[in-house]
Amino acid sequence: MTINEVCEMFPISKDTLRYYERIGVIPEVHRTAGGIHDYNESDISWVQHAICMREAGVPIEMLIEYVKLYQQGDDTISARGNLLKEAREELLEARRKNDRALEKLNYKIGKYEEAEKTGVLNWD
Repeated sequence: MTINEVCEMFPISKDTLRYYERIGVIPEVHRTAGGIHDYNESDISWVQHAICMREAGVPIEMLIEYVKLYQQGDDTISARGNLLKEAREELLEARRKNDRALEKLNYKIGKYEEAEKTGVLNWD
């Protein structure tokens, strides 16, 4: 599968795919004899993984470390699991912060909606 075909499948640009490969967010992609990217199923899985993790806010550095550990083999299973647990904790903390902000925003919206009905903005 060409890089264009991959970009049509996912919300990602060719530049981003090349960047991810260059810095190690995804392992090196197979190439044709002419040097053209030739994505196989494994490569596609790595692209999906990278997109999902980035959308979740996982830092690039953590993804690079994960790929390095993966390439070192099964001796790194525990370390890879720990990285994913760390990413999960960071995501859960971000969600907690967003939930608190949403609560506060909903409270304020409610006060403004009440004020529209009564003509009085009361924060008590």
